[in-house]
Amino acid sequence: MSKLLKQLKNNRKIVYDQQPNTSRRVWIIEADGTRKVPTPQQCLADLFKISKTYVAHKVYDDFVEIYNHTSYSNLTSALSLIDTITPSYLHGDQMLVEQWFSVMCAEIIASENEKNAVSLKRKIRLAIYQVLILRMPASKAAGFCNGKTDSDLESTLNTLEF
Repeated sequence: MSKLLKQLKNNRKIVYDQQPNTSRRVWIIEADGTRKVPTPQQCLADLFKISKTYVAHKVYDDFVEIYNHTSYSNLTSALSLIDTITPSYLHGDQMLVEQWFSVMCAEIIASENEKNAVSLKRKIRLAIYQVLILRMPASKAAGFCNGKTDSDLESTLNTLEF
């Protein structure tokens, strides 16, 4: 059964729903009711494109603020923070910023009770950092952590400034 996490201004919904035979937990429901898999590549590419319009680090800094408030016990607060932050973007960017920040928040929350929850949360932040700060291509950042151990991830994170 689907649990609505956020109704978006673009008439889409972010829902949590563990479907049989899939590990997918977070879905975007289109206005017509069809389910869409939110891909890391599309999220990162869209946020990179948006970031080019604003002062250096704005999108990254906004993401980090939400990231720092994102936990299961603080879900309502984190989603409200997204609503507070999105009006600081140009009208044409607001809906995508709201959508992708909400998806990332939902992915973190959905994985919180899993064995590798801390790793997933940090992997999301690393991918955002790689794309928005290091200007790594979205496709490369989305797959960067594939096959890496927790110690590999920790080593990479220790070399970065965040």
